[in-house]
Amino acid sequence: MNKLLFFICLLFLSSSTLFAQPDRWQQAAKYEMEIDFDVKKHQFKGKQTIDYTNNSPDYLKKVFYHLYFNAFQPGSMMDIRSQTLPDPDRRVKGRIATLKDNEIGYQKINSLKVNGKDVKFEVNGTILEVTLNKPIGPGKTVKFEMDFDAQVPVQIRRSGRNNAEGIDYSMSQWYPKMCEYDYQGWHANPYVGREFYGIWGDFDVKITIDKNYTIGGTGYLQNANEIGKGYEKKGSKIKAASGDKLTWHFFAPNVHDFAWGADPDYKHISMKADCGVMIHCLYQSNENTEEYWSRLPEVMNEAFNFINEKYGKYPYDQYSFIQGGDGGMEYPMATLITGERAFSSLVGVSVHELVHSWYQMILGTNEALYAWMDEGFTSYASAHVMNHLRSKGLLPGEEPVDNPMARSYIGYANFNSGGSEEALSTHADHFMTNSAYGVGSYTKGSVFLQQLEYIVGKQAFDKGMLTYFDTWKFKHPNINDFIRVMEKESDLELDWYKEYWVNTIHTIDYGVQSFEKMKKKRTKVILEKVGVMPMPIDLVVTYKDGTKEIFNIPLRIMRGEKAQETKMKQTLAEDWPWTHPTYELIIPTKLKNIKSFEIDPSKRIADVNPDNNKLEPAD
Repeated sequence: MNKLLFFICLLFLSSSTLFAQPDRWQQAAKYEMEIDFDVKKHQFKGKQTIDYTNNSPDYLKKVFYHLYFNAFQPGSMMDIRSQTLPDPDRRVKGRIATLKDNEIGYQKINSLKVNGKDVKFEVNGTILEVTLNKPIGPGKTVKFEMDFDAQVPVQIRRSGRNNAEGIDYSMSQWYPKMCEYDYQGWHANPYVGREFYGIWGDFDVKITIDKNYTIGGTGYLQNANEIGKGYEKKGSKIKAASGDKLTWHFFAPNVHDFAWGADPDYKHISMKADCGVMIHCLYQSNENTEEYWSRLPEVMNEAFNFINEKYGKYPYDQYSFIQGGDGGMEYPMATLITGERAFSSLVGVSVHELVHSWYQMILGTNEALYAWMDEGFTSYASAHVMNHLRSKGLLPGEEPVDNPMARSYIGYANFNSGGSEEALSTHADHFMTNSAYGVGSYTKGSVFLQQLEYIVGKQAFDKGMLTYFDTWKFKHPNINDFIRVMEKESDLELDWYKEYWVNTIHTIDYGVQSFEKMKKKRTKVILEKVGVMPMPIDLVVTYKDGTKEIFNIPLRIMRGEKAQETKMKQTLAEDWPWTHPTYELIIPTKLKNIKSFEIDPSKRIADVNPDNNKLEPAD
């Protein structure tokens, strides 16, 4: 009886531990794909094998695949959604509805076996639902074998053929991709417009295509000698071998997607960065591209230096900038970007998509649920990378600025005043407008970080960004995981910040209400909390002799205060309870010695009404 009780307790404790840290386990997939491409029909045949390991504690009775190309068919969810939004993506609008049979995209599943036996499956739009003959138990690995046909759609959104700049193939979301299963269950999201989430795994991909095509994308080329000598050397262009077709063999370790571009006119240049990463650029050389693309590797080398130092070390050995797509879109070890741009624009989109490698490709946040943790974090870091490049003189005609996030703050405040803002907790596909998604995910998401730096202090913030990356890379973190890292680095409670900024659309508005002369050479200043969302306050008092002093007023719910950030004299004041609409601060000096009172002159609080932030006593 005692032994039985012991084992029951042991089982309970094991289960409790398992579910107490649900984010720690990750599903695993090993892909092998062989693709035979017909460039005349824009179609290909595929054979795919996935060794799928269930590292969850659950028995899986079903699995799901994404069939993204099926979105590019009249009547699809993406088609109808685009036609019914009040502000549809200009690249989509009603274009899907007019596609002809030879212009649509599709992925048709011919057969599917699990461990050698046929299984039942059903295609529902962009999702393949598979009913297993036998559940996949915890810790078990099974083999999925699929035979499929696909047609590449006319380029409309991200993937497709014959983009606006004449690139033949932008091959993203091109293969049946296993949906992710995590502590929240299956994520079989239909392809409506955004976003992506996947299983980390190894991709072994062989693409057979006409010999005059050049390919670049995710993964390391395994057969450079067969393709053409010098593929990985600077300034080389791939040369075709004999025969009608060539097979390109790529291997990509520990990535959650695989994308590639192909064109017969690609020029290929490369450069080994200071950090050891091989930078590849593939583009059509013409008067609109040659000058700027040839300069791109040097600039991106410096970008790598800065990002590696500030946000974590890039773990792969190469990265490719590939002309293609419909703007800029990130993928593991590569990006597809339109290339006929001004130099600053080309660098800007390249930096942004590169930074996605940190916040989407390596950390792997579920951007359908937390789009702002990808786009917002990427936008924040990109702004600082671009400012660094300006300081290095790598963007001719552009000077570094004091606050590279200033435009984001203005954009957020302007959009908020229009009444269309939605909470960041909204699922990416379910925003009522594209603009609410865009401003929320990119703009408000980036302000989240800059404002957090203000709350915890620059030193703790910078350390926290590195700790976050190192702790959660390859683990699909959520907002709680990020906040906990920052709480540990700053020794402050920050749940209130997450709850207000992410789960509501409440705004911040603080003001200097009044001041008065007091006895004993003292001055009273009264601050007011006009908005709903609370914030700690840095009140800077400028004295008439030119000196300045920061009075740091923490929120009581922070349970602490940030460390001093500058050399300016700093005085710690009493906490401000968030329930109190006003706050009195006694300054130990005569009013006649004070020139001004100002809340947050660093402009890191997203105060929607900055006009009441400063008050100057009359002489």
